[in-house]
Amino acid sequence: MTVTQTKPIELHYWPTPNGWKISIMLEELGVPYDLKLVNIGAGDQFKEEFLAIAPNNRMPAIVDPEGPGGEPISVFESGAILQYLGRKFGKFYPADERKRVEVEEWLMWQMGGFGPMLGQNHHFRIYAPEKLPYAMDRYLNEAHRLYGVLNKRLEGREYVAGEYSIADMAIVGWAKLWERQGMDIDKDFPNVKRWLETLYARPAVERGLAVGKEEREKINIAADKNVQSVLFGQRAS
Repeated sequence: MTVTQTKPIELHYWPTPNGWKISIMLEELGVPYDLKLVNIGAGDQFKEEFLAIAPNNRMPAIVDPEGPGGEPISVFESGAILQYLGRKFGKFYPADERKRVEVEEWLMWQMGGFGPMLGQNHHFRIYAPEKLPYAMDRYLNEAHRLYGVLNKRLEGREYVAGEYSIADMAIVGWAKLWERQGMDIDKDFPNVKRWLETLYARPAVERGLAVGKEEREKINIAADKNVQSVLFGQRAS
């Protein structure tokens, strides 16, 4: 069944690996959406109107005015958003249970490991005020291990879980930052390199990665102490 979206989906977003997941998905689906930038360096993620739809003060989030039963629904957490959109539009998230499980395994692998561990690797390598050798080695080694898992998975496969899916969309935004993560995909992970090139060749992926690019380039997290204070000095109220 084909679902037609008549009213734009609100995408609350900032151009980061987690945000890119949803901009790519919406571009792939070709459905209308309104971009609502959440400047995480300025603290927009703590505003009450954003917390009303994303209580964990993390973007992305969406508001679909044509949710279940025709009523609006908000969804936070990037993996949950991908699953919701995949179910609603019947694309990039297979209905067959065996195929769906395979997609979900790799989506959860990204959500539980590839994203968080690479994020820690970024933090301790680039942003931490103190260079802590133990932490730097710990997360660099774990990032290398995870890239190895992905590289092995992609041996003889065009995509991560059978056909192109939300699993690929979830992983690509993190994997594209391999240089900043201290990885050498040319030497160590050729299957990952080939997979990245395959995804970059998709027009919707290219468009999704470009959403808000100019805003991202205005912020230098490594040099701006005020931005670092907002991003890394958060405390529960």
